[in-house]
Amino acid sequence: MGMGNLPIFAALRDKMNWHQTRQTLLAENVANAETPGYTGRDLTAYSFKGHVERARSVVTTATTDSRHFAVGGSNADRFGARRMNSFEVMPDANGVTLEEEMMKVTTNQMDYQAATTLYSRSMRLMRIALGKQG
Repeated sequence: MGMGNLPIFAALRDKMNWHQTRQTLLAENVANAETPGYTGRDLTAYSFKGHVERARSVVTTATTDSRHFAVGGSNADRFGARRMNSFEVMPDANGVTLEEEMMKVTTNQMDYQAATTLYSRSMRLMRIALGKQG
């Protein structure tokens, strides 16, 4: 088993994926802040218990030929995307408040940066412990 496959590193990678997916949803909310009838989306809070449950049943797809359709999309459903309950709704039925979304984006960026820092420093410590300080 490689170092990157240890459960703690897998959990940190999953948390970073959660932050990336949340950033995508928040960017969609900001981009549609003036779209009539648009209701913003956000992810349910990340939990380690959810990571363990998702790790048991991870199914991925891949294209095996260049002529196949690429299977893209977002991890939003995997992390429990949900419609936001907006208390402030514009006359055009848009439920996105730009200021709130920008605060969420900033918080998400800081949390992602903390997770990546923890991941990289932990990997460096593991390499030092194994005598591979390259």
